Parts: sequence; structure tokens; C-alpha cells
Amino acid sequence: MKITSVFFGTSAILLSLHTVATAHTVGPRPFYLIDQMDAGELKQKLQECKDKPIKKQDFSIGHRGAPAQFPEHTKESYIAAARMGAGILECDVAFTKDKELVCRHSQSDLHTTTNVLANPELASRCTIPFTPANPDTGEKAKVECRTSDFTLAEFKTLRGKMDGANPNATTPEEYMMGTPNWRTDWYSGTGTLMTHAESIELFQTLGVKMTPELKEPVVKMPYKGFSQKDYAQKLIDEYREAGVDASDVFVQSFRLDDILFWLKTNPDFGKQAVFLDARMYENRTWKPSLKKMMQLHKQGVRYVAPPLFALITVKGNKIVPSKYAKTAKEAGLNIITWTLERSGNISNGGGWYFQTVKEHIHNEGDVFEILHVLAQDVGVKGVFSDWPATTTYYANCFDM
Repeated sequence: MKITSVFFGTSAILLSLHTVATAHTVGPRPFYLIDQMDAGELKQKLQECKDKPIKKQDFSIGHRGAPAQFPEHTKESYIAAARMGAGILECDVAFTKDKELVCRHSQSDLHTTTNVLANPELASRCTIPFTPANPDTGEKAKVECRTSDFTLAEFKTLRGKMDGANPNATTPEEYMMGTPNWRTDWYSGTGTLMTHAESIELFQTLGVKMTPELKEPVVKMPYKGFSQKDYAQKLIDEYREAGVDASDVFVQSFRLDDILFWLKTNPDFGKQAVFLDARMYENRTWKPSLKKMMQLHKQGVRYVAPPLFALITVKGNKIVPSKYAKTAKEAGLNIITWTLERSGNISNGGGWYFQTVKEHIHNEGDVFEILHVLAQDVGVKGVFSDWPATTTYYANCFDM
């Protein structure tokens, strides 16, 4: 068995390339979901794949790693997702006080995704230090801790935890004990935070492709002379410095201006940049049209990634592609979507991510029914999941 040492700062992390990169396993969850499915051809097909060797799948995208069970954007979460066969992993990119890039879903989520409140000295320097809830008035606890509140060295002293908080807490300790009951703190004992550059090195070792998302700053830009364009360019520079081929990277942003910047200044990376499309929920009156999709294509955009609900609807008694899905395909756009398995149990309708098909969701196995429509009828290129074993199993079964 070949062992490779990967150095992150002063600490050496030993990874087995044979175990991590090739011995993929999906565990019991896909089979649990299949057991819940209604009888039919899809269930039978998925059951017939139970003994098929599991291979890494680019269709399976680890959304922040595997955050249904592991603290998001941590080394442990990324390794878990790779072991489940995710062919692409995501580092959401934010920046620190000294303008270093790190993996965080938001520039302002350290209070819910790390143990920063357990360090009184650091906690006192949060943008909004912890203020306890007031049971008498019903006022909720207040706190906001940003990556830009701390230097990289200070950021690296933190430990990732499961995303969650108790808004009725009267102490910082109570506030941190707010993990949703469909997640677990079992794997939060380490929670190694990562810089963007460290994530690149780890992903290279794991043999996966990469999809960094440039997160919207919560500080006013330019920040200490650091402009939005500087921020977008630095993300690309760290891939170039690591020798990563542009074809292995799908840079993402909700800001169309970022996509257009990459297309103009870094066309090798820009040509498969992913526009995270939020138009349908930022403006409830917005409607998709071929004209709007063609405009994106004319600007050079080739990948769009709307939330899952934007791609599917119910017609009669079937889940079918939405108008958005049809017009995007007609305009020649590739489609990726987010996020499967981020709503806990879905037998109650599935929550925000499934809002357009909630009347069709009756059991946990409907995850596969939805995935099947996305893959076969919508034709998505990949699906983000908080537990990528499910998407890996499906893609493996259908040779995606």
C-alpha cells in the first residue's frame, strides 16, 4: 500500500492513496432509500446494481464535502466525500483579515460552523460579539463572526463543527449546541479547517476534480485595497500555482460579473465556469425564457446551476422537467443543480429544495425518483449532495 505525506503548514497528514482514491464505498444509505421506494422499474434497476463495483463519478458532487455527517469544508468532510465516490468536491471560497483564501460557505458563518465562541479572546473580536437571548422579551441571541475578523493564523486555530446554533441560548456554549437532529456531532471531534490552497492540494491527492465557489463578500469591497476582481483572480492564481489543469476546475459564482471576468481574463478556466442562478428566488416574478437563456450563452456562459426545485415540476401524477430546464437545454447550456439531501427527511414534502414537487413526495425513496428525472429527463451534468454516496450509487448503476 502506497503512503503519501501531504504537508499543510507544519502538520503532516498521512493519506493512503489506495484506500482513499480507489476503495470507494457507499455504505447503507442508498439501500435504505431504495427499500423505501414504491415498487417499479426504477427500484428494480437500483436493486440489481447492489453488487456492482463502485467507481468514482463526476456526476456526484460533494457539496462542501459530506456535511450531512461531517463538519462542512473540513479535511475530514472532503475525504469522506471522496471515499463515497464523489468525482468533484467543492470549496466555497471566502477571505480572512489578511486577505488569504479559505474554505467557508459564507464569510460570516464562523459562529455557526466553527468553535470560535469557545475562544473568549477571538470571540470578543467578532463583528457582533455574542449577546445572549432574553427569555423575558423573547429576543434571540445575536452574534456574527466573519472570516475577515481574523488572520489566517487565527482562523487555523479553529475547529469545524456541524452547522447549527441555538437562537435561544443565554451562553456561548448553549449557542454552539444547536445541531439539527437529522445531523450528528459524532465526527466533529477534529473538524480540521482548510485554506483554499490546502483544499487544492488535498483534492489532487484524492484524485478528484474541483468546483470552488467565490462567495459574496459581506464586507464592503474593495477591502483594504483588495477588489472583487483581485479576489476572483486570486482564486484562479492558486490553481495555476498548484499546476491544476483548467479542465479539472469548475469555478462558480452567483455573480454573473465574476463569470464574465473569468471568461475575459482567464478563458481557460472561464469556459467551464458555473453561473449559480438565483434569479427565480431573488425575484419571485422572474420567469425563464429562451431569450434570457440565449443571452447567457451569447455572453460565453456554458454552465448554469439553479436550485433543484427550478428544474422540476409536477404534471399529472409525474415529476417532469420545468420550463427552466427545457429552455436552458434549448439554449445549449449545461446544467448542474443543488442540493440533494440537505433537507433531512423528505417524506413531509422535502422543504425548500423540493418546493415545486412537494405534493409528489411521499417517502424517503423519492430522492431516487427525483434524481432519475434530473439525470434522464432534464439531463443534468452533475448533482450536489450533502451525502454523495447516493448520487454516486445512482450514477454507478446507470453508467453516467
